[in-house]
Amino acid sequence: MPDDIPSAPAPAPSHAPAAAQFGPRREPAMPTAYAALDLGTNNCRLLVASPASGGFRVVDSFSRIVRLGEGLVSSGRLSEAAMDRAMAALAACAEKLRRRPVRALQAVATEACRRAVNGPAFLARVERETGLRLRTISAREEAELAMESCAPLIEPGDRRALLFDIGGGSTEIAWIRIQPHRPTPELIGYLSVPVGVVTLSERCGPSCFTEAGFHAVVNEVAERLAGFDSVHRIAQEIRAGGVRLMGTSGTVTTLAGVAMALPRYRRPLVDGQTLDADLADQALGDLFALGREGLAAHPCVGPDRVEFVLPGCAVYAAIRRVWPVPRLTVADRGLREGMLLRLMRADRMAMRGYPPRRQGWHAQA
Repeated sequence: MPDDIPSAPAPAPSHAPAAAQFGPRREPAMPTAYAALDLGTNNCRLLVASPASGGFRVVDSFSRIVRLGEGLVSSGRLSEAAMDRAMAALAACAEKLRRRPVRALQAVATEACRRAVNGPAFLARVERETGLRLRTISAREEAELAMESCAPLIEPGDRRALLFDIGGGSTEIAWIRIQPHRPTPELIGYLSVPVGVVTLSERCGPSCFTEAGFHAVVNEVAERLAGFDSVHRIAQEIRAGGVRLMGTSGTVTTLAGVAMALPRYRRPLVDGQTLDADLADQALGDLFALGREGLAAHPCVGPDRVEFVLPGCAVYAAIRRVWPVPRLTVADRGLREGMLLRLMRADRMAMRGYPPRRQGWHAQA
């Protein structure tokens, strides 16, 4: 410092505590968002949301087709290429969660990891490389989570609900009892059919573009559903009335987008819509008539999903054959939404001093 510029006097020593000098110490704010991650046979999806009146508000999301179950039917194993695709998507999810801390995270894997002999080893690798701990859930828990997410779509006058989810590696069916004096619906039967859009596209995808091949899949799936129907007498209940048919999957939302003639798919316009089943059937016929090139160009399908649409439509057609309910409620929601609702409810109960209920899962910090 130059000699002609006087230095500032040294501050007088202070014996006051730091809090008095600088104000009260602020603790880092507790995150208010929750996250749910679903690694399926075809997709990797992440949803981050904060509680809001009547449910939650989405603050971030991620979805990528990873085809984790590619080749699984023939080999019984997850392939190296499929695992690498899934790892890249999960690394992107982990990065999102590092940038946006959450109050609780639930991460699950479904049919592909249930079926593959190297599924546990792959999930150990995921935790090692990304820090994400995924738990493989049962088919029953899948049905329960889907039921929980779709429960708000049930209306007064419904006695029963039949909920189906056409996934990548399996199709889950939930048979639900609705009672006015119970706050939540009750799962009274479930079925996991080991056919989904990925497994069907690999086994008979090209033939689904022909009438004979398409109807062969419809017949196969309908036979698998018939036993479940006879045990629970679902068709009989449908004839008595008061049964709501609900579908949650890319197949069903695509059918809705086509039936509604949307110029491009928009979730707010589709989720919760109830369509005459005849309209959904007509949309199915329209999709079948488009052929491969037409499906790739359609704004509600696109090139990434061309191989999966008609196999999924065949499963839907089988469901309609066995259970001819006149109307279809479309749900663009599923496992992730069910997990978020559970996490938020468990947190509310904990804050009120209630002991946590055993749900078959635990939140991960």
